[in-house]
Amino acid sequence: MEFKKNDRVTVTIEDMGSDGEGIGKVDGFTLFIKDAVIGDQVEAKIIKSKKHYAYARLEKVLQPSPFRVEPKCAYHRQCGGCQLQALSYSEQLHFKEQKIRNNLIRIGGFDAEYIDERMQPIVGMEEPFHYRNKAQYPIGTDRDGNVITGFYAGRTHTIIANTDCALGASENQQILETILSYMHKNKVTAYDEVTGKGLVRHVLIRKGFTSGQLMVCLVINKKMTKMSYPTAGVQKNTNEFLPNQGELLSALAEIRCMTSVSVSINTEKTNVIMGTEIHNLWGESTIEDTIHVRDMQKENYPYTGDALTFKISPLSFYQVNPVQTEKLYSLALEYAGLTGKETVWDLYCGIGTISLFLAGKAKKVCGVEIIPQAIDDARENAKRNHIEDAEFFVGKAEEVLPEFYKKATTEASSDEMLHPDVIVVDPPRKGCDDACLNTMLRMQPERIVYVSCDSATLARDLKILCDGGYEIRKVQGVDQFGMTVHVETVVLLSHKKADSYIHIDVEFGEGEGKIPVDSIAKRAEAYKPKEKVTYKMIKEYIEAKYGFKVHTAYIAEVKRNLGLPMYDAPNAVEELKQPRKHPTPEKVEAIKDALRYFAVI
Repeated sequence: MEFKKNDRVTVTIEDMGSDGEGIGKVDGFTLFIKDAVIGDQVEAKIIKSKKHYAYARLEKVLQPSPFRVEPKCAYHRQCGGCQLQALSYSEQLHFKEQKIRNNLIRIGGFDAEYIDERMQPIVGMEEPFHYRNKAQYPIGTDRDGNVITGFYAGRTHTIIANTDCALGASENQQILETILSYMHKNKVTAYDEVTGKGLVRHVLIRKGFTSGQLMVCLVINKKMTKMSYPTAGVQKNTNEFLPNQGELLSALAEIRCMTSVSVSINTEKTNVIMGTEIHNLWGESTIEDTIHVRDMQKENYPYTGDALTFKISPLSFYQVNPVQTEKLYSLALEYAGLTGKETVWDLYCGIGTISLFLAGKAKKVCGVEIIPQAIDDARENAKRNHIEDAEFFVGKAEEVLPEFYKKATTEASSDEMLHPDVIVVDPPRKGCDDACLNTMLRMQPERIVYVSCDSATLARDLKILCDGGYEIRKVQGVDQFGMTVHVETVVLLSHKKADSYIHIDVEFGEGEGKIPVDSIAKRAEAYKPKEKVTYKMIKEYIEAKYGFKVHTAYIAEVKRNLGLPMYDAPNAVEELKQPRKHPTPEKVEAIKDALRYFAVI
């Protein structure tokens, strides 16, 4: 059956795709339906049709799934941020576990049983709403010219006006409404992507969940020639970043726990949100937050008593879910298996969060990150936490690590970092670069801990690492992004070489405790491996005894029917003009006789 655009269909959702879309079939024709959840019976409208599948829009839920729940946000279907809000949280966790598993099997090429033996239960959230400590809101105008903010509709740059996101910190609404009120009152323009005109492009809000401290950074389309701007809330009338900015600063300062207000200069026509030029307008230039180490082997993952404090700037990379980040990094620390004697590389280290987690338990840690400011933050965070055994390098991991390895080997360095005990890697969504993976394989650490935000690129990289001599020991998902399709994964890999050796002394000769020399030959003969039975040997035996020939395909068919292994089947595959006939009963019995003769059965 074929479907065309605008056709309406009724379908039961049997599965869900990696992007959270519902998947159903009508007469063998596959439909992908956004906002439908597994178990739903829905009415959908075809919006794009191919030969064997189509994309459809959910029109009506005829029979809701037992997993369907009432979304908290009225804009969840329009906004591109929460793909799974209509799905119960327990089923969201199941979906994410299956996403990891399927990617490892389909993309990584790993055996299903192999993965199932190594997968650990996903680490879920106690509260899957209002968990984000960072949000970036675009500023624009509606059809009536009113300044608005919210989030972009899926796959567009059309702003869905909403100041109360169900995933953001509860303080975000008050901050955004304060900024919108100021812009309306002072006729401050919103940036227009088409014309490149307008002042305010985005608002960045960050919160330290432990400290409670708040940061606001307005991204503005304005170059400053003379740096004359207020500090500590003192207003100046000349050359301001924002019109009457003292009014805005005073209003923001009234918000409880407001700590930092700044602007970021971005005058480029680009999708990149933040500019690299940051100017502090009020309060501190950074906020603080604390990450606690948790015991991931105990119920509810209690604190161990160890904790690290971090300074966070507008440009700092810092995990957006602080509660789950504690679990994620504690899991990485557990998988690293540190005893205090190990040397560790931490690749894509950001502001040093994982590095410093590891440093307290390792002999030495080296972190690598491409963003210079992040490395500055990492070094400062090391000082703040009184950690001296962590060193940080600026550059791409795929460039720094190979260069370090090359330099160390050419200089005949004895630097223990050339052959680390552990490498921890936490790459961006695109995964690890080939050069980085190859260098890791050359360095041959005992263990690799891979922290991934995309299980598809993770699966690809794991295949390379496992082909290079490693094996997967553990896989565990961590839900960092409730209500979305994204999931973090932590994987422990170990080198396949022997972990230990046993020394045995053997004495030959006569007497107690000695091995007689003449017995060695007898035992060797007893344990001599049997000659491998080939298809050629079976064919020759049958022709000599019965006087007729049999095809290898017949032998394979009989072996298969008997449940025998097929690893010794011929590599060549014939292209037949018509299907081969099954062997006659006479030939079946001859083949079985040959198999008995060669002790195969």
